[in-house]
Amino acid sequence: MEIPNEYKKNLYYAILVLVVVLVLNFGAKFLSEIKNINSGNVDQDKTIVISGQGEVSAVPDIASISFTIRKESKTVKEAQTQIAETKNKVLEVLKANNVEDKDIKTTNSSFNPKYEYQYREIMCVSAPCVQPAGKSILVGYEAYENITVKIRDVDNAGKLIQELGKVGLNDLNGPNFSIENEDSLTEEARREAIKNARSKALVLAKDLGVKLGKVVSFSESGNYPPQPMMSYAKDTALTSSAPVMELSVGENTIYSNVTVVYEIK
Repeated sequence: MEIPNEYKKNLYYAILVLVVVLVLNFGAKFLSEIKNINSGNVDQDKTIVISGQGEVSAVPDIASISFTIRKESKTVKEAQTQIAETKNKVLEVLKANNVEDKDIKTTNSSFNPKYEYQYREIMCVSAPCVQPAGKSILVGYEAYENITVKIRDVDNAGKLIQELGKVGLNDLNGPNFSIENEDSLTEEARREAIKNARSKALVLAKDLGVKLGKVVSFSESGNYPPQPMMSYAKDTALTSSAPVMELSVGENTIYSNVTVVYEIK
C-alpha cells in the first residue's frame, strides 16, 4: 500500500522538528557543561577571599638624570651651532665619567621663533590721542635639546652632576634612583604576598572550622612609590671649588598585593 505524499510530507516535518529540538537540547547542555568547567564547579558560597602583601627592598643600581640645552640667536643655524658646541662639552664630561653611548638619549630637539611686540610712536596733533596698533617683530630663534642620561655608577652620580652643571645646561633634573632588573625582585615580592595570603587563609579556615581547598582565582597589583628627584637650575651651577656632592642612594622597595580566592570544604 503506497503512503500518500501528504502523509510523507507531514512525517518529514515531524522528524525535522524532532532533530532540531534534540540539537537545541544538546547545545544547551553542552554550554552548561562548558560554563561549569570554566567556573570550576565551585559554589561561590563556599569560598573565602584573602588579600596578601609582600615587599622586597634593594639598593638602586641606576641613577637617571635629564637636562635641557637651550640657546637663543638671530638665526636658527647660529642657535643650533651653539647647541652643538655645548652638547660636545656634555659628551666629553660623560665620556670622562665612563658613561656609555647607549645610556645617552636625546628625547626632543626643536627650535622656535621668538617675537617681540613693538608699539608705534604716538603722533598726536590734537586731543584725544589714540595709540596706533603695534605689530609682532621676529627678533630671533630659540633652539633646544632635551637629553636623558643613565648613570650606572651611582656612587659617581654626585660628581657627574656637579661637572655637568659647569657646561651651560638648563633645568638639570635628577637623579632618579632605580633598579635596572626588577623582575627577580618582583617575583620575590609576589611569593611573599602569596605566602602571606595563605598563612592568613589557614588561620581563618581554622577559626571557621573548615578546611582550605584549592585556589579558585588569583589577582595581583604592584605598588611602586615615586622616587624623589632633585632639580638644579642654570643659575645654581656649581663652581670648581665646591665640594663634591654626596648623594644618599637609600633603598627602593617593590610591593606586591595579591588577592586569592580559596575553596573551603
